[in-house]
Amino acid sequence: MNTLRDKVVFITGSSRGIGREIALRCAREGAKLAITGKTVKPHSRLPGTINSVAEEVLEAGGQALAIQVDVRDEQAIEDAVEQTVEKFGGIDVLVNNASAISLSGTLDTPAKKLDLMWDVNMRATFLASQACVPHLKQADNPHILTMSPPLDLDAKWFAPHLAYTMSKFGMSMCTLGMAREFSAAGGAGKSIAVNCLWPRTTIATAAIEFNFPAEILRASRKPAIVADAAYAILIRDSTACSGNFFIDEDVLRESGVSDFDHYAVSPGAALYNDLFLG
Repeated sequence: MNTLRDKVVFITGSSRGIGREIALRCAREGAKLAITGKTVKPHSRLPGTINSVAEEVLEAGGQALAIQVDVRDEQAIEDAVEQTVEKFGGIDVLVNNASAISLSGTLDTPAKKLDLMWDVNMRATFLASQACVPHLKQADNPHILTMSPPLDLDAKWFAPHLAYTMSKFGMSMCTLGMAREFSAAGGAGKSIAVNCLWPRTTIATAAIEFNFPAEILRASRKPAIVADAAYAILIRDSTACSGNFFIDEDVLRESGVSDFDHYAVSPGAALYNDLFLG
């Protein structure tokens, strides 16, 4: 069984929500975390900064490097990767978690919103992967894990929020292509595992709180379920685990988990399926 102890994990968008939870899950296993994001000063409505998460990582038993990064800035991504390598000696795992959302129709999506979602979602996933691959090639068990959904070309997922869907499926298409492209690019002939992870239900994050009715937040699960599923994927052998579109609940069931009530915001209540599923 592989472990993340002393492994270097670079996570985009890790100042709060799912990114923060994945960082803490890896920290509990003794990993070295590059905590990246834009937020360095407390936000009036959103808790968490890269520095506060770095402190939590240290308390959880990991090592931390907080780096302010706007993932729309190619040079900032490259600089953050180099800082991570300089600090920790390499990169073993990239988690593409940063994401922007606007569930707006075509006529209600100005160019500014379109550009934001495309840049933060697809473009940043591509550029962060591009910057990390040379270092992942040197790792013993290299992984890229992207928080995006299974590809499904049913028009029902495009019509209500075309721009958002294109940007999230763009992330998934990066996985589809890179899994094949880097299938024998790791150290000693190993593959760089490139996979997606998506939650079965909505997850109680700021994205749900500010974009959906309150009853959907109550019908969500906590970010810990995604973090536990991510960890279960990241310790798999990279040579036998690539090109998958994982669902968090399925990953954990395969790992032997059968009771999911402790992940629920409202245990026992009916859960709300996430977008792109069902």
